Amino acid sequence: MKVTFPAMGNTRIAIKALLEGLRLEVIPPPPITKKTIELGVKYSPEFACMPLKINVGNFIEAIEKGADTIVMAGGWGPCRFGYYAQVEREILKDLGYDFKMVILEAPDFKLSELFTQIRDLAENVSFLEALKAVKFAWDKLKAVEVMEKDLEYYLPRVKEKDKAESIYDYALESIDKAYSKKKIDNILAEARNAFCNLDFHGENILKIGLLGEIYTILEPAANYDIVRHLGRLNAEVCRAVYTSSWINDHLLGGILGKSNHKHIVQCAHAYLGSWVGGHGQETVGCAVDFARRGYDGIIQIGPLTCMPEIVAQSVLNRVKGEENIPCITLYFDEHAGTAGISTRLEAFVDMLGRKKEREGTKVPVEIFG
Repeated sequence: MKVTFPAMGNTRIAIKALLEGLRLEVIPPPPITKKTIELGVKYSPEFACMPLKINVGNFIEAIEKGADTIVMAGGWGPCRFGYYAQVEREILKDLGYDFKMVILEAPDFKLSELFTQIRDLAENVSFLEALKAVKFAWDKLKAVEVMEKDLEYYLPRVKEKDKAESIYDYALESIDKAYSKKKIDNILAEARNAFCNLDFHGENILKIGLLGEIYTILEPAANYDIVRHLGRLNAEVCRAVYTSSWINDHLLGGILGKSNHKHIVQCAHAYLGSWVGGHGQETVGCAVDFARRGYDGIIQIGPLTCMPEIVAQSVLNRVKGEENIPCITLYFDEHAGTAGISTRLEAFVDMLGRKKEREGTKVPVEIFG
């Protein structure tokens, strides 16, 4: 069995570690490029959203590298994600590819069901080995997110932004190659020390909340690397969702530690009291939460035609007025252009900066973590 999976930002590092821990031969999807997107666009329905098209491109490239099994997540509810696996399977079958698709369905907070699905991927792995594989994948996921949050904090504050990005990229590459928790901890310590030793510029920093559909938030290729772009404009980004928090909130019922999901739903309740599929309600709740925590602005992102985010966008018009926080929405598809996205982000950041100056506020430089 030669297994592949869809790329979704740095979550790929943890998924790869999990599958390797199950003693499977893993063929990760190649890095997402223009070719990946072109393949997905060519063979996917025209009005399918961007994540599905990228998935199709991922799978075609991985199958052509030798993969014979695809591991894909399932789902349910109004969001079209629940149909992704079936649609992608039929597209690839029609193209003549011979493969097996394993769909991991959402277990509705039953950890035992999720573990059983994962273990069934590798019949010759013992319970203890499977448990160790899950634990090590979780260690890698948490380490990756430490680096993501460090980049979000340091990139807007340091003078040498290229160095900050290099520290981050090297740390991720090293975490991907690491084969022990001790090695991961050493990588984190070295990277965080390197971040702290960078020179700070002392200029005013904007704080922007990034919210919307999970894949578009997590995958830089789907959002034109918006976190780095904003960081280079001296804007610190706080994402509404990280993979570990999503797993804890939606798959494990919050058993792995503090969860703010109930708080976010409560924040949304006055504006959107019902679940509308996907991350629509969470988008509204996070917007309210960011506003009340004093953020300078919020950016909603998602794939074009995403129904839950369209519903959320209509509500955000009221939120930004009543909570007094600037907000813009960016939808992405294969026709979006880097220049246009950059222009809108730069204009938004400039507007937030002028607003901050008028209000006479300044965020002090501080050493993080």
